[in-house]
Amino acid sequence: MASFEQRESGWWQAKIRRKGYPVQSRTFEKKVDAEAWARAVETEMDRGGFVSKREAEATTLYDALDRYQREVTPRKRGADQEKYRIKALQADKLSKRTLAAIRGSDIANYRDAEVARGLAASTITKGLALLSHLFEIARKEWGIEVDNPVKKISKPKVDNARERRLSSGELRFLLAALDDPGDAVKAKDGDRRNEWTPRIARWAIETAMRQGEIIALDWQHVDLERRTAHLPETKNGTARTVPLSSAAVALIRPAGNVKRLPRGKVFPTSTSALQQSFARAVARGRRLYLADCEKAGIEPEVGFLDNLTFHDLRHEATSRLAEKLQMHELMRVTGHKDTRMLARYYHPRAEDLARKLG
Repeated sequence: MASFEQRESGWWQAKIRRKGYPVQSRTFEKKVDAEAWARAVETEMDRGGFVSKREAEATTLYDALDRYQREVTPRKRGADQEKYRIKALQADKLSKRTLAAIRGSDIANYRDAEVARGLAASTITKGLALLSHLFEIARKEWGIEVDNPVKKISKPKVDNARERRLSSGELRFLLAALDDPGDAVKAKDGDRRNEWTPRIARWAIETAMRQGEIIALDWQHVDLERRTAHLPETKNGTARTVPLSSAAVALIRPAGNVKRLPRGKVFPTSTSALQQSFARAVARGRRLYLADCEKAGIEPEVGFLDNLTFHDLRHEATSRLAEKLQMHELMRVTGHKDTRMLARYYHPRAEDLARKLG
């Protein structure tokens, strides 16, 4: 039977002692709420379906995210990026709630707030996926009895398909900005150019490799004689070997008559450093272009170097390689497992197709 005791604060504590179960207790502002809770728990015990949610009621989402980052995140290839997502989630007011108190409506409110902030659907979806996996880990591996509220809401529709190609002019100004910021730009940007970014950008256009694959590339997997770069770990989980053009080989070949290749990373920089450096180069390239247009007295092209990301270099490379390789050969190079996904990256220009028609 349940017992009820009024505390000095005026709140009511309900306590249930039942053979075969640990003591259950909970405090309520009103006695009627305490009685209702006790009846519900005793009914579950009578049916044999009672499971204690004490740990779920005592663990905040903030603390659960801390544990997830210690135990789960390090096992992932995208560990660094996930740490940023965890930090952002811990800064949200939702992290103050306990796991047991979070409902589907709370997750929906979080989703809507992220949409209102203007975040991309893909960014929001990744955050929701992290939350969902946390609840599953808590239930399956940590022994915390809690439902997964993320499964009860709809996710933002993600449309990652892009048709961004670099014009010859855009590529020229981008590479110029990467190679030499110029004195005026140096003063404005603080001369923070990453020395590896110019080479990495050209490598991406030559190989169609993903950003993470480029950063992870190790000299032990490079064969300059056979002109190949082996990727033991890729985004889709399948290893592949990328053929290298002579231009790609020239980008990384050590100076002098070196018989033995260096050790370590081919491009010793970080993802965040590359992203920041590339974004600054895009902005520099556009400023240089606008300055040239003003000097020449011509109207700038609409969208010149606008909305350009490093990943767009993979689109550009794939479309260029498609002019030289058969479909099955192209898939071996890019790592796509089916033609539908490859079609998202292959965007031939209409004028190029027209020339092929004769």
